[in-house]
Amino acid sequence: MKISKEDFDQMKAKYDKEVKKGKPAKDKNGKDKTDQTNWIFFDRETLEGLLAKADKDPKKGGIQFYITEYTEEVAKKYYPDNVEQVTGSLTLAMRPANVENESITPLIEEGGDNYANNGRMCPPFCQPEPTGV
Repeated sequence: MKISKEDFDQMKAKYDKEVKKGKPAKDKNGKDKTDQTNWIFFDRETLEGLLAKADKDPKKGGIQFYITEYTEEVAKKYYPDNVEQVTGSLTLAMRPANVENESITPLIEEGGDNYANNGRMCPPFCQPEPTGV
């Protein structure tokens, strides 16, 4: 699912302020997030959609992943029934990118909204648990 640059910027700023600095993530009440993300599942359609926008050369085209953290505002948009559980959860936001001469070039669509997110994360969405762990 596509997310806006504004949502991405909010999520990245929350992560940068808390977890990236070695501090615990905060829930919507400002308390430490004590049950953090174990895994995130993204469907093939999302991943292939991003790859389709990147260079067709498998050595050049790819996906740039960002570690981010859900803000309360963004959690309300994508998980209105689970705002409490999702706020402060780590997630990945991603966008298509190309690499050439060791330099990563993100592919920006008009308006800058070329980010994807909304993967299924555990917790809170752990049922059923993946098999073969």
